[in-house]
Amino acid sequence: MAPGIPAAMERPHFIGIGGAGMSGIAKILTRRGAKVAGSDSKESATAEALRALGATVHIGHAAGHLADDATCVVVSSAIRADNPELVRAGDLAIPVVHRSDALASLMEGLRPIAVAGTHGKTTTTSMLAVALTELGLDPSYAIGGDLAGPGTNATHGEGAIFVAEADESDRSFHKYDPEVAIVLNVELDHHANYASMDEIYDSFETFVGKVVPDGTLVVSADQAGAVELTRRVRDLSALKVVTYGESASADVRVHKITQRGLTSEVTVVLNGKYLTFTVSVPGRHYALNAVAALAAGVALGIPAHNLASALGKYTGVKRRLQLKGEAAGVQVIDSYAHHPTEMTADLEAMRGAASDARLLVVFQPHLFSRTQELGTEMGQALALADASVVLDIYPAREDPIPGITSTLIIDAAQAAGADVTAVHDKATVPEVIAGMAKPGDLVLTMGAGDVTDLGPQILDHLSS
Repeated sequence: MAPGIPAAMERPHFIGIGGAGMSGIAKILTRRGAKVAGSDSKESATAEALRALGATVHIGHAAGHLADDATCVVVSSAIRADNPELVRAGDLAIPVVHRSDALASLMEGLRPIAVAGTHGKTTTTSMLAVALTELGLDPSYAIGGDLAGPGTNATHGEGAIFVAEADESDRSFHKYDPEVAIVLNVELDHHANYASMDEIYDSFETFVGKVVPDGTLVVSADQAGAVELTRRVRDLSALKVVTYGESASADVRVHKITQRGLTSEVTVVLNGKYLTFTVSVPGRHYALNAVAALAAGVALGIPAHNLASALGKYTGVKRRLQLKGEAAGVQVIDSYAHHPTEMTADLEAMRGAASDARLLVVFQPHLFSRTQELGTEMGQALALADASVVLDIYPAREDPIPGITSTLIIDAAQAAGADVTAVHDKATVPEVIAGMAKPGDLVLTMGAGDVTDLGPQILDHLSS
């Protein structure tokens, strides 16, 4: 029953088509029959996957890549105004569509679940996508990371439900009109776009205000920012609020979380009944993500016991505590964590999963603005590791800020008693780690940039 292609999306051109959010939308449109084209800065497995679906993918950015008959040009907030394809779109009067508007158009006529929060969006969206697929509901979904099972970040399903990761970083989540909105947590991040917590709250309030009449907000009863948001939106008319968490006041109350190695067993109390299920990834934060997913599915009318069983089929998302391999008795795991709260949660999860192991971290800070605001907290989080290697800041879309370097993090980590080493040449990290690691150790590559590429290289050095 999924709708067709919006007229503006019949021949879209994506600038930065290989990005996690952009590629997902492109995949869905391709599967719906659109003639998709786009460009990206470098070759990737994502570019190849898009070509296999029938999309045209150019490498590099050039005005000539944009066809004259394109019906729109899709951009994210990371695309600069002087991009030659964007400039040519202006010359040709081709409409420019933000990624969030493109995604919103794909949800029309469906039952959207939008997953928001400073942390945990990708995991929770993925849990829902896997569980709903397992139950035969054939959802569409768009996720900010690749599922470990199906190995994709998006799909076009024939069912009525569309599950989407809702990004607050540039306020793009204001474009969606969900039947169910999930808010996992509310913290200050994305400092280039938000100057204060008041701005963050205002933004999340706008998102919640977009929930359709008689829709549902599923929100944490534990996290302080989420609790404050709930207080602010309680009086919105025609909004049902369902809280979840370990708080005694939660509507879906977590009775117990028991970690069993790299999995967790979760017991919740829902409508006065106990329900126990397994989460196949370690850590309390992932267990709570699963409870949020459970509450959202129940809000759509799906039986809780069916959902609980299906959630056990979730095996993870790439870069979310993903085991990359083992060599010489050392396990190498990859983490996308780049905010201090995420870093702390993943490090504590690994401590709980393997309490007897030494934990070695390779951390790459992400963004100058984030490091400027949260560098001290990042360093303090690294004190949970036995030893850490800290790389230079991964700039992504930002220009350098004078005086802001990884030294801010290293100084804070050392002040907290951490064993930290600065490594400026990323290519030397595999050799450095191979010299540090001993059988039984865990190595965690951590950050939102290209630190993920180091995992296989570390394993190669350990094997040699």
